[in-house]
This record gives sequence, structure tokens and C-alpha cells, in this order.
Amino acid sequence: MEKVRKIIHVDMDAFYASVEQMDNPDLKGRPLAVGGNRERGVVAAASYEARKYGVRSAMSGKMAALKCPHLIFVKPRFDRYKEISTRIREIFYAYTDLVEPLSLDEAFLDVTENKVGNPSATLIAKEIRARIKEEIGLNASAGISYNKFLAKTASDINKPNGQAVILPQDAESFLEKLPIEKFFGIGKVTSEKMKSLGIHNGYDLKQFSLQFLTKRFGKSGLHFYNIVRGIHLSEVQPNRIRKSLSAENTFSTDLKSEVEWLAALSEIFEELKRRVEKSGIKGRTVTLKIKYHDFNIQTRSRTFEQYPEEGKIWETVLELLRQEALVSPVRLFGIGLSNLNVEEERVHFGKQLWLDFDTP
Repeated sequence: MEKVRKIIHVDMDAFYASVEQMDNPDLKGRPLAVGGNRERGVVAAASYEARKYGVRSAMSGKMAALKCPHLIFVKPRFDRYKEISTRIREIFYAYTDLVEPLSLDEAFLDVTENKVGNPSATLIAKEIRARIKEEIGLNASAGISYNKFLAKTASDINKPNGQAVILPQDAESFLEKLPIEKFFGIGKVTSEKMKSLGIHNGYDLKQFSLQFLTKRFGKSGLHFYNIVRGIHLSEVQPNRIRKSLSAENTFSTDLKSEVEWLAALSEIFEELKRRVEKSGIKGRTVTLKIKYHDFNIQTRSRTFEQYPEEGKIWETVLELLRQEALVSPVRLFGIGLSNLNVEEERVHFGKQLWLDFDTP
């Protein structure tokens, strides 16, 4: 009989904002945004006090200030966040070597076999969270289940500073009741498309055949078909080196003018900046990905001797766009970075290739 895997997903609560509040007691209990300002820029993280006003990560600083007039903006300190993240991972490795970080503030742990000999993943997660609080001073949430998808889903159930478990016998009934926008990996664009098809929760999704889902959602259709049935075979991947970091968006209508192209690329670039800030990653190669209305894909790249700064990356995107005329209406744009600093440093990050813009 095959042993049931025991996977924990640990997710730090409002990580950047919580670090700032921990280091500066004057900020505790106050609405705080890391990144951006009242005139421009993008919020990288928001404290729970700010979230009560509707302030969220990836929101413009201007919009955040409108929602919360007394919002405090602080500049991000990524070296500090990386320092704290390293200490948190040291706690993880006390329990298992099978650790797959997704970013500075979250990771998967496979504790099926573990260093402390505890058969209960639930108790291990509780102990890890207690150690993070005691040794570092921050709150973490956790999800426990038999695969990564369900563990990730479970970690959101009792946030902040809580944990939840989804047992194998409960998985399908839980997923049937789950709103479609709560499924990890189904973002705003995809969930709206599903709702237009009458798919509002897991039960609705389960009624559609694999053939229908692959026709409507391409390769993702098989993934959707499986996850609603509690099937997700991806294993926890320690030591996986990220090869690229990117963001892309598929448009509801094809874009035909440079004005539309620039507006779309600006939004995608803001999302890429958010992911760069969250991960602390830099890349020497900038790539522009273009998918035309006939599904032909073209990529244009430029590699630098040194890691380009934010302004240089955007300037390069514009140069690549105008490198040669676009041949037909555009269905998709993507902006990516490769030749990353993590490849040189051998930092343990999860692999992330071209991610949809609507992926959380």
C-alpha cells in the first residue's frame, strides 16, 4: 500500500509589513503599506490593519491612499526580509530536508518522513509556527494535506496565525463547496471566464468533462479536471533553481494599436516588479514575449553584462517592442527576466516560468 504523503504549506502573515512592525514598535497596530507612495508606485505588501480598508498588494499607492487616508508608507528593505527568511528556513530544515520555497515568505514541506520522528503533520506544523513566533517574533499560518495544492488551499482557511488540515477522505467534499476564485492558481481572469460558463464552485467544475475543459482552457484544463478531484501529483522539489521570473497577460480582445500595447505592457511590468520585489531576484536577460491572434509566438531578448535596474528593464521592453513592426493583432504579452542572480548564488527557490498575469 502506497504511503499517503504529508505536506505542509507555511505562509508568513503579511510578511514584509509584519517585519516592519516588529522592527519599529511605533508601527504596530497601524495601517501600513510597504512600497509605493501617495503619488505613484505599487504596494508590495499591506498590514492587516490596512487590509481592513481594502488596501492590497499590487494596488497602486495612489489608490491605497484613497482607500486609507491615514495609511503609512515605508520603503521595502529586501535585505532584511531575506535575512528573516533565511532564519525561518533554518527552522524548516530542522524537521525535513524536503523544503520547496515559493518566495521569501512561503514554502512547502514534505514531512512524510521527518527528522523528529513525529507521525503527525498537524503537530509538526503547530510546532514550526510556535518556533517562528518564539525565535523570530512573527506569525505564520499553515495548511496540511496529502498534496501541495490542498496544503496551499488549506493555509488560507484560518489566516492569520492559524492552520487547517484537509484529510484525504474530506478533500472532494471540501473542494465541491469551495468558490472557484478560492482555488489556488485560478486568478481573476480565469475565474470570470469560468463563471460565464456557470462554474461558480468546485461542484460546478466537476460536472464538465476533460474534453470540454481542455477545449476551453488548453493545457490547464487537465489541471482543473484533476485538482477538483483532489488529484495533484507534483512532489515537493528541494534545491530547484529558478530559471526565469516573468509575468504575462492574455487579453480578452486582441490589441491592434501601439497605445493599447503600451498600456498593456505597463500593467504587466508593474506585476513583474511586484514579483521581483517579493523574491529579491535580478536578471541579466530581458525578454519580451508576443503571441499573435493566430497563436504564433515570438520572443525578443537582450542580455546585459550587469543586472539592469528597474528603469533600464522598462526601457529595454520598449526597445524590444519597437525592434521590428508587429505583424498582426496581439493576443498576449509577457515580460521575463532570466540569467538570474539565484543561478549564481544557488539560492533555493521554486522554479517559476511564464506565469499568467491573473495567477495570484
